Amino acid sequence: MILLGFFLFAFTPMQAVKAESVSKVEGWYGTTEDIFGDIMFPTLDKKIEKEYGRNLSWEWQRIVGISYNKNHSYDVDIKIQVSSERNEQLDYVEDQFKLRISPSCDSEKLNQLKCNHGFKIEILDYKHLSQ
Repeated sequence: MILLGFFLFAFTPMQAVKAESVSKVEGWYGTTEDIFGDIMFPTLDKKIEKEYGRNLSWEWQRIVGISYNKNHSYDVDIKIQVSSERNEQLDYVEDQFKLRISPSCDSEKLNQLKCNHGFKIEILDYKHLSQ
């Protein structure tokens, strides 16, 4: 039995896999808001471009609130600052978005009767806070 085990071990080809190392980005710390910002940036950017035009820059300020919906989606209120060309008294104007973020419902753990959507981001409300 021992001899059979030895021959089986000796003549069975061994596989070795060398994993490629991934270098870490040093000096960068990402917050939850950074992650939200990266996910929502394209949607926000398109809406701001429609509101103000291409030549304005805008800056992410903060998440004002998040609420969970029964259909496995989240409503997120976000405050931004847009460089001001409309109002000469201010350097920037403040605006607020209300977005609905619907994560994909691919997991069997989710109730498929209430959750039957793919990943999407939609703008529910857009307010100009500064006049």
